[in-house]
Amino acid sequence: MKPLLPAWRLRARTAVVATAMTLAAFLGTTPAPAHADNAPPAFTDGYGLTQVGTPEVHSSTDFTITVTTAQLSGQHKIRVFLPRDYSADPGRRWPVVYFLHGGGGTVDDAAAAPALHSDSMITVVPDGGLKGWYADWAMQNTAVGTANWQTFHTTQVVPFIDANLRTIADRSHRAVVGLSMGGYGALRYAEARPDLFGHTASLSGGIDFGMAEVRATVLATELNVTGAWCAVSTSSPAGTGKCTGYGPYVDSDAIFGSPYPVFNADHIWNEVNPAATANLAKLVGTDITLYTGSAWPIDHFTEIASNTVKTRLDQLGIPSRYVDYGNGSSLSPTCDGGHDYGCWAPAFADYIPRLQASFATAG
Repeated sequence: MKPLLPAWRLRARTAVVATAMTLAAFLGTTPAPAHADNAPPAFTDGYGLTQVGTPEVHSSTDFTITVTTAQLSGQHKIRVFLPRDYSADPGRRWPVVYFLHGGGGTVDDAAAAPALHSDSMITVVPDGGLKGWYADWAMQNTAVGTANWQTFHTTQVVPFIDANLRTIADRSHRAVVGLSMGGYGALRYAEARPDLFGHTASLSGGIDFGMAEVRATVLATELNVTGAWCAVSTSSPAGTGKCTGYGPYVDSDAIFGSPYPVFNADHIWNEVNPAATANLAKLVGTDITLYTGSAWPIDHFTEIASNTVKTRLDQLGIPSRYVDYGNGSSLSPTCDGGHDYGCWAPAFADYIPRLQASFATAG
């Protein structure tokens, strides 16, 4: 994983300049040394996670730890944003939001959406891999190695965070949100583990595996075909608006098995499809929010997928909030309806206060 990138590298699009300016207060060029006055809370290994190295301390409320696990090959980062009063109010417990980044992204992408660094909740950003797709892969012998992302996040990271930070450890005070690839992961995790997550938000998510275009996107990441649904991220080369790639080539069946609907060969795709009615039915009692733009070529398809999910939720009688900001003019001057933080940052600025209110209502 790369170290924290300079703020100027966030300018993947001209429209994001204003957002990048906001980051200057807490996004430095290199991690600050861990002095006593800004040292992060000490974490204890557990739940299959072992810490390696020393934490990257970006500020007193923003740090990154690195862990290893038998569920994934290699080392993986977890970035944490704490509320400003976390240390000053040691008797208080906090709700938690898990942010899942997009394809080709890193944990540092969360810094491009300042609203995620909230004083009302803890934000946890676990590594999702360049093309992890928040799944336990069908094939474990690829160039990526062991890849059980869902198990890592839901059975290891969540209890590890609850054990090491002062969280309110129940579904009413825990949310999972994400964008692009992470938008798929957020809705999928909420369906797979309704016991963990009482709130979910998908931004420009690839959330309908019934669409050939979404399946093609997953294949593009497996084959490392850049320029597909690459989430504009802090890993983008300056000024290019493109992510650095999806890592090594793997078989097109590696993540979800065969994508072809012949003799039920694509059964895994169907089983994990967030838009499947049987999966959406598991969201009863979950606070659901969907955001999407409509700009071609990417959010044109996320709009279709989001419309499908919204329609099926309505048919099931499950309440949800759907924000289709179209060309972006109704959302923010930085948004053109495209697949980038010019839209996602203001979308989170709209969503986080609503999530805060939901947490407060839960008590």
